[in-house]
Amino acid sequence: MSHLVKMENGQSQTIQEMLGCIERYNPDHLKTLEAYIQDQAKNNTYDLEANLAVLKLYQFNPHMLNFEITYTILLKSLTNLPHTDFVMAKCLLLPQQMKDENIQTIIDLADILERADFTLFWQRAEVNRTMFRHISGFHDSIRKFVCHVVGITFQTIKKDLLKELLGGIEDSTLESWIKRNGWKHQGQGLVVIAMQDDKIKTKNITEKIEFENVGALMAQCL
Repeated sequence: MSHLVKMENGQSQTIQEMLGCIERYNPDHLKTLEAYIQDQAKNNTYDLEANLAVLKLYQFNPHMLNFEITYTILLKSLTNLPHTDFVMAKCLLLPQQMKDENIQTIIDLADILERADFTLFWQRAEVNRTMFRHISGFHDSIRKFVCHVVGITFQTIKKDLLKELLGGIEDSTLESWIKRNGWKHQGQGLVVIAMQDDKIKTKNITEKIEFENVGALMAQCL
């Protein structure tokens, strides 16, 4: 769905055009931006700049604060881990937002993800599942982040552990994630994440430099 912003001169701009000028701070555009955020949740799209602009408008106009939209912005930022979007969004929250119980729950979920305690995350996510029921693709976005962490942490991993880290998914779903990431089964319940030969190898290079080679240069510095 295309969102157009009505200007005072009667002309219309796209949200991206509006965000590139002073009009991004006009509270008259807030409702359009909030509708845009709801569309992001519904259609599994993401626009960090627009989302941060809404939080900034809440700072300037606290009487227009919408907690439901705030929840959606924060949860959508989690879907873009390992990028620091959540940190940027959190820095724009007002004191009354920080005191909100649901926002504290989302912050706790973010902390759990940051320390890669994925088993605990899925447990908490199940308890609070109604919070992000409206966000299309939320669980798979988190699983994508889990796979990123697994990919830089393990060479091999037990299949059962991988399934647990991905939220206790079915075997068929696990197979699709293994295939998507180019991983392979090794046997004995193990999944190969990266072969040893695929790892980047460091190499120390020692170059012998004779004094005669730099003597003239040193003389010029005296």
